[in-house]
Amino acid sequence: MPMAAFDTTPFPLVEMHAAANAQNEWLALIVRVGGAPGAAHAAALQQVFGAPGLLTAIAPLDCIVPLASPAVLTPSLLALMPPNRVIFAIGAAVLADEALVKQTLALHDQGYRVLLDGQADDGVKLAPALRAVALDCGAGLPVARGGKYQVLSLFGPHLAYRVDSAARFADCVEAGFEWLAGDWPLHPSPQAKAHDGTSRKRLLALLGLLARDAESRELEQLLKQDPALSYHLLKLVNSAAFALSTQITSFGQAINLLGRRQLQRWLQLLLYARQQPDGMANPLLPLAALRAAQLECLCKLQGGERDQQDVAFMTGVFSLLDVLFGMSMEDIVGALGLAPAAAEALLLREGRLGEQLRLVEQGLPAPAQLAALGIDHTQWWQSQLHAYHWAIQVGRNL
Repeated sequence: MPMAAFDTTPFPLVEMHAAANAQNEWLALIVRVGGAPGAAHAAALQQVFGAPGLLTAIAPLDCIVPLASPAVLTPSLLALMPPNRVIFAIGAAVLADEALVKQTLALHDQGYRVLLDGQADDGVKLAPALRAVALDCGAGLPVARGGKYQVLSLFGPHLAYRVDSAARFADCVEAGFEWLAGDWPLHPSPQAKAHDGTSRKRLLALLGLLARDAESRELEQLLKQDPALSYHLLKLVNSAAFALSTQITSFGQAINLLGRRQLQRWLQLLLYARQQPDGMANPLLPLAALRAAQLECLCKLQGGERDQQDVAFMTGVFSLLDVLFGMSMEDIVGALGLAPAAAEALLLREGRLGEQLRLVEQGLPAPAQLAALGIDHTQWWQSQLHAYHWAIQVGRNL
């Protein structure tokens, strides 16, 4: 009797991007699963949605799945994709094929929300179910006759992706897009208000105390000088995240409650949660949480000790301080006295930690890049799920 064959197909590499609203709050997650068109893509989707954890990890966010064609969606695959959680962004090229249009409309009839990814050709009449838009805005918004481009306000929500600057973000919001995805948090407007010198100096001092594991008393004294940071810390420990029966009213209580390790982590993230002049959420906060959690998870999966995991987490958080403060990373690292592995990673993207940080920033590494660091596809997927789950919770609690 022949032996059963084992499936040695590696887990697919998945590109994931958060989609936020105009207030920088995450509402959905774009999950782009690779694979050649046809059976290979269907098999990859089956692996991703058939594996436990994706929709649970990203709850309560919706999941947007870009597809070139609805033909890949078999009944067994759709059974893994609940209509209340999954949205399909289907390429506008399907409008040229009547059978594919019928399949797309059938998805709508089954309760799925459908975005038409790309612009329909002039003169093409769209069914009401296909008037929600997903649009690649990497090169800007389309040119509209007689004025600025606008998406239809009666249908939606609409998604703009590859929104990679503050100016593009503002244009897309004005055009009526409710969901926006891209790298605009990394490229703030030159007119954005920077931290004042005194505040920045105090924050760098606090980071230095955390990095060298200073006494709680020193942390408490510095926290008292920063009303915004103090407010956020007390708000955090009194939030649903900790479900306490007693109100916490002092920094000493907060420090004792959290423990030094957790205090250090939350304070690192709280730097990004300082109140914005316009009251909007800081878009760097969930990105810092995402990088920190993924680097920590990769370290743990590869057998790193607890102290190494802490350095990995800190490196992820600190990797966006240059954007937050509007300073060079050289000046920031020089002021903090970090561990050599963290300094090398932040300044040069070198060393094992630096190379992992580069992959986390990249978002979709090549198989050869993962193999060079001894990371298999399943470990990478586990680190992605853990990181997005953590970043979503941080964004909801801070």
